[in-house]
Amino acid sequence: MANYENIKLEKGMYQVSGKSLTDVLEELDPSENYENTSLKGLDAFSRQLKRFDIKVSGKGSDCVEKFFKTSDSAALFPEYVSRAVKQGMERNNILPNIVSTVTNIEGMDYRSITSTPTEDDKTLQVVNEGASIPKTEIKTSENLIKLHKRGRMLVSSYEALRFQRLDLFTVTLNQIGAYISRAQLKDAVDVLINGDGNSNPCDTVAAGTTGSITYDDLLKLWAGLTPYELNTILAPTEAMQKIMALSEMKDAQAGLTFQGSGKMITPLGASLLHTPEITDKKIIGLDKNCALEMVQAGDVITDYDKLIDRQLERATISCIAGFSKIFKDASKALTY
Repeated sequence: MANYENIKLEKGMYQVSGKSLTDVLEELDPSENYENTSLKGLDAFSRQLKRFDIKVSGKGSDCVEKFFKTSDSAALFPEYVSRAVKQGMERNNILPNIVSTVTNIEGMDYRSITSTPTEDDKTLQVVNEGASIPKTEIKTSENLIKLHKRGRMLVSSYEALRFQRLDLFTVTLNQIGAYISRAQLKDAVDVLINGDGNSNPCDTVAAGTTGSITYDDLLKLWAGLTPYELNTILAPTEAMQKIMALSEMKDAQAGLTFQGSGKMITPLGASLLHTPEITDKKIIGLDKNCALEMVQAGDVITDYDKLIDRQLERATISCIAGFSKIFKDASKALTY
């Protein structure tokens, strides 16, 4: 039964552990109730925006003050901020292309699991009749995974923003999200290269000639990852230019993919991702299916009290996350 116009909104909805305002609203007003209506395709939060006639994008977007017409509509503002920040984090974010799994936790302490297979473990020898089956040991990591809090503080007043259009304000929030995602990518790169504090830095191989990258060097990186699959290469700007200048990168298929989508596929079949966060003369090759775990302590967090009661002034937007290596040998670095 459609119920979105009768829900009492309050800031206490933000205090439900492990759930966003949208999650809480979905429990009170499930989207499945709107399958055969004009509201199909909208989630519970979007229906609340429609309820109060708040347009956050497009030619007819409203001003910020529209959120503060009533106490109920004001309670929607922190969720709008969070969603706009997350939108910015997801735009051009390459983390989903290098992270194998995302673990959500409550709290700040987390130990991942680890396994260091031997060469015998990787080959899985034939087990003779009556013989013991070889073991692969999985254990808890010795040290906690480091979680970093990344965020920004909004410093303004309601008076300064009240007549600003929401689509323009959304651009600012998107950019805050982009800053956070780039900082998280830098954390991920650091863990891939130096390890997560559990004695698991990646092994390195050296290019044949200092200062240059050849196709043979890429083959060396590919061979070094065996038996893992080299399906992703992270490269800083200088290295990207060197790789893209290789004659092997100028074949028809690679050129067609780049010109059509802006995505680079190397002759080795690996996705080539531009990663300015790598500051050394290195490129990283990895198997994205088993190299890296992302650990998140909650979602994007907004300071809802100040956003609702004080109408901005000073409010924080933050996200807590860290990274853990799953298999040490599933990533390698090539120095040039």
